[in-house]
Amino acid sequence: MREKDKETLALVAVGAGALLAARALYRRWREYDLRGKTVLVTGGSRGLGLVLAREFADEGANVAICARDPAELERARRDLTARGARVFAFPCDVTERAQVKELVEVVTKHFGGVDVLVNNAGVIQVGPAEVMTLEDFEQALAVHFWGPLYATLCVLPQMRERRDGRIINVSSIGGKIGVPHLVPYSASKFALAGLSEGLRAEVAKDNILVTTVFPGLMRTGSPRNATFKGRHRAEYTWFAISDALPVTSIQAERAARQIVAACKRGQAELVITTQAVMAVKFRALFPEATADILALANRLLPGPGGIGRKKAKGKESESALAPSILTMLSDWAAQRNNEFPEEAH
Repeated sequence: MREKDKETLALVAVGAGALLAARALYRRWREYDLRGKTVLVTGGSRGLGLVLAREFADEGANVAICARDPAELERARRDLTARGARVFAFPCDVTERAQVKELVEVVTKHFGGVDVLVNNAGVIQVGPAEVMTLEDFEQALAVHFWGPLYATLCVLPQMRERRDGRIINVSSIGGKIGVPHLVPYSASKFALAGLSEGLRAEVAKDNILVTTVFPGLMRTGSPRNATFKGRHRAEYTWFAISDALPVTSIQAERAARQIVAACKRGQAELVITTQAVMAVKFRALFPEATADILALANRLLPGPGGIGRKKAKGKESESALAPSILTMLSDWAAQRNNEFPEEAH
């Protein structure tokens, strides 16, 4: 390469670096002020959704939460109220379009509008592909794709009218890398990621910023309410332990703070946990090697059998190792984050 070409490349690199730095500083300067804003969190009654609702409330926002279980939702409302939050709770199944429309209308009437929509509601089915049914895929897509789409289409008109808004779509590392024994979940999270990325490009002209979040494993306490199939006790054991160890997972509160910060900055994308960031980069550079590693990992996971295509909740799938000292951090999180029914407290 000629000396002149090297100098040109160096200047381009310096200019690109300066542009990125200036852009970061500008975003930080123009951080979205959440005080007095209304944040609607779907799936906000427990787990990450409840932790996010607490974090947004701490930022001075009004918080609206929805979930399917009225009793669970009421416990979450009391939790948030006790912390001083201005909270509104409304039962809603996000897979039902009419219910989502009513939810947005009622929240808008109560607080005057929806400034931030957090599409967080989720389901997870764990087991080998042999025991997954068409209904499992339909349910995952209904919750992770159609639900966020219904909610987004309902809030966009008012956001466009105000020329202001934020939409946070909680995908998963499973929306970047197809994870074995989580195929319906991964497929639906990939769909949400595609919707979110395309939508961001479309609505930026209206000053509406869409952020896609790709969390790795988080200690929310959610495995006990996940669905397990096949050899369900063995499936629950590996999943619950992976979800609990500090080496493989992150505290839900830390993850929530990162998500709220990304919302305020209007980030396009947030990948949570160092392990998840490394996995995404490795997959981008070495797709064939990643596929081979995932195939090897699949061989180490429980095979089909057990209850087959029947379903069991995590709390119905306990074993000698789960719960145990290995799942202790996740079990504590479950207590904090409303994953247990009230009588179990």
